[in-house]
Amino acid sequence: MDAMRKQLDVLMGANRNGDVREVNRKYYDRDVCRLFLSGLCPHELFQLTKMDMGPCPKVHSLQLRKEYEEAKSKGVDNYDRELEDAIDRLIVECDRKIGRALRRLEDEDAKAAIAISVSEVTQTPEILELSKQIKEKLKEADQHDLEGKTDLKIRALEEVEELRTTRADKQSILLLDAFNKDRASLPQPLPNPPPLAPLPVAAPDPHIQEMINEKLKKAEDLGEKGMVDEAQKALEEAEALKKLPARQEPVLDSSKYTAADVRITDQKLRVCDICGAFLSVYDSDRRLADHFGGKLHLGYMQIRDKLAELQRETRAANLIDMMTEGTE
Repeated sequence: MDAMRKQLDVLMGANRNGDVREVNRKYYDRDVCRLFLSGLCPHELFQLTKMDMGPCPKVHSLQLRKEYEEAKSKGVDNYDRELEDAIDRLIVECDRKIGRALRRLEDEDAKAAIAISVSEVTQTPEILELSKQIKEKLKEADQHDLEGKTDLKIRALEEVEELRTTRADKQSILLLDAFNKDRASLPQPLPNPPPLAPLPVAAPDPHIQEMINEKLKKAEDLGEKGMVDEAQKALEEAEALKKLPARQEPVLDSSKYTAADVRITDQKLRVCDICGAFLSVYDSDRRLADHFGGKLHLGYMQIRDKLAELQRETRAANLIDMMTEGTE
């Protein structure tokens, strides 16, 4: 129910029902999300993924964000530090996961740990321009929301999805090209691999064989006593026991391995240095496009971009303060 309410808030505004309390609320109230006011709430980024944080317990309001930005420009309030700390914690945890994945790869395949930087390969001028257009369209959607133009907001969000799909497709092609070059340097399989050795025939289970022998002996004894029906039944029971599958020890049959069983070196895995997901050099362009367009990857890309933006603003503000102090 909370998730559905949040989705309606995004499309129609938190005050869609004319809630007077929402109108009277101030941006500095304790139940207003300061992270959202500063530009990004992590609760909105990872919905329906393994990183899902659930709905944010605090209020998200574009009108209150506008009021906060006006106050911030006058030097009244600034919550950027809180946002920077929150998303920095997420990125530190993600980078730890990436580090563990790289160490795991390095144990199996030293080349995999340094082979490809996904972020570098996929950040061409064309991709950067698409990312810029996406940010502009998201701001446009927020503006339509503030003005109560729901139809225009929905259209802007649809354009955002189209741009994201285009970007994901182009990123997948770039990474696929890099993977193709990476694959060319890998040892190639033999053209005519030797046939696999035949699987050993499992020996009958000793316990079952003992039961069979007992049934056959019982049938023989009953037959000698003239108890034909009982003897026939014992023979049928012995035949049923013979049909029971023999217990087999596990064998190393590579054709029966699942993806989770295959060694890292067999899959030739690489790690996405943005979200920490494993990618294979044998992935198709569709699989890679699904990765780049997935909520987890997009979410981590947004928080990394936002953190870089906040850090640039902090450095610029510090520089201005230093210059001001120098002139005094």
